[in-house]
Amino acid sequence: MALCVEVPDSRWELDSMSFTIVPAWPRIAALFAASVLCAPNALAGDPAAALRERYEALTLALEQSPIQPGLRVESVESSSAPRGDAYAVIHYPFATVAAAFTQPQNWCESLILHLNVQYCRASLNAEHALLSAAVGKKTNQPLADTHRINFIYTVVASSPEFMRVELAAVEGPLGTGNYLIALELIALENQNSFMHIQYSYTQGYLARIATSVYFATRGRDKVGFTQIQDGDDPPHLVRGIRGALERNTMRYYLAFDAYLHELESPAPQRFEQSIERWFADTERFARQLREVKHDDYISMKRGQYRRQQTAR
Repeated sequence: MALCVEVPDSRWELDSMSFTIVPAWPRIAALFAASVLCAPNALAGDPAAALRERYEALTLALEQSPIQPGLRVESVESSSAPRGDAYAVIHYPFATVAAAFTQPQNWCESLILHLNVQYCRASLNAEHALLSAAVGKKTNQPLADTHRINFIYTVVASSPEFMRVELAAVEGPLGTGNYLIALELIALENQNSFMHIQYSYTQGYLARIATSVYFATRGRDKVGFTQIQDGDDPPHLVRGIRGALERNTMRYYLAFDAYLHELESPAPQRFEQSIERWFADTERFARQLREVKHDDYISMKRGQYRRQQTAR
């Protein structure tokens, strides 16, 4: 299964005064309309029925998941358009989750839990809701040293039984682009919901070179969650780009789950409880996700949260 992504050469406009790249907003909708799965039912026809069909197809795999019951992570390796997916049965009512994630500012409060997201702010312009995110290292950095990604926030569908929200950005760091973080949801019985998270982007030549070097050196021992087998070799966890996709997708899932778990608490207390929960959950998957110590993470996120309240 691969992404059909058309990347028109004319999607950029150059601001010659500041030498910064500015997205050509009128063309973004057309670009991301092409960034859908080349598979039956994907966003075509009835997307709610397609997601329910996917849930039914995954029922046994979800029940027997080696990660945890009710949670499955998948990845697709592609030289130009890698993609990660998380599917989860979550113990929150559909209406609660839909109400939370159809508000752009709530995305920022959950995204900032991710280890590499150092800042996020929601805003509005004449045409779109926007999320400006700064991504960087696994240690605290000045905002000037991070990479800013400007997402267009879109509620693609919202009904009593189906919701899909997308964050889409044309440009990312190091020659990457066409970022898509999507969350879609259907209602299940007994006040549960079925959540699908999609994380994908495209890579240019420089990004592919940088990725290859990283996975041949510092990242060579990092793994994901999917067991694979090469020929007669013993089964092993995926590495390389698939492993990276699965780690990042899992971090996003855990951020959304931590935010939802503490949703009823007031904002400052909610954030404190969310960062503690996110870190504890990542420690359950230490082989894949452990990067920093508890006190370092908590201190870093407290500072970034305070900065997020005031910085632009």
